[in-house]
Amino acid sequence: MKTDFDLEEKKKVSKQIINQLKKRYGNNALCHLVAKKDYEFLFAVMLSAQCTDDRVNKVTKDLYKKYNSLNSFAVADIKQLEKDIYSIGFYHNKAKNIILCANELINKHNKKVPSNFDELVKLPGVGRKTANVVLGHLYNIPSMAVDTHVNRISNRLFTLNKKNPDKVEELLKNIIDKKYWVLWNTHIISFGREICMSLKPKCSICFINKYCDYYLRSNYVEKKF
Repeated sequence: MKTDFDLEEKKKVSKQIINQLKKRYGNNALCHLVAKKDYEFLFAVMLSAQCTDDRVNKVTKDLYKKYNSLNSFAVADIKQLEKDIYSIGFYHNKAKNIILCANELINKHNKKVPSNFDELVKLPGVGRKTANVVLGHLYNIPSMAVDTHVNRISNRLFTLNKKNPDKVEELLKNIIDKKYWVLWNTHIISFGREICMSLKPKCSICFINKYCDYYLRSNYVEKKF
């Protein structure tokens, strides 16, 4: 049984998988976080770490009315902001980083969220994943955001044997066609919630199981397509 394959074959397989994901979830890479302003979107992505988009949207609906400008976040009382975002989790660090980030945007970026990766990751609380989500959805710049779903499922599909999200990002950029980088993140998240869960993936009813290394290894099936 073949358990691994070269880069060119991974690229071939990725195209088949993307075609099936598009049939299931559509042609557009949709982000479900709600925001009207660039900094609101950035903060929503920061808040979404270890939290669902639905929960973030419920909190930001009132949050963005209370703090209706970047300046209001910059001068926010941290204890009060912690209470305002308490239900999201990790509220201590998130509140601190939002206030610091607001000040950075005001003082160093003319109140504009940077469209440059290197500048984004210099902002407090902004890591590679957050920066890539912002670039992809706010500025339509091809970017590969690797969250827990993308990390787990990409490893299953392609036998990447990498747990570090930075390494997974690097490999995926070589496997996935650049025009589908943003879509890969959004559709794999949907796929992870519906089919490819962490503990009990629904492999038997999965619509891409014939392309998946994890499934084929588990069932001792050779790839034939």
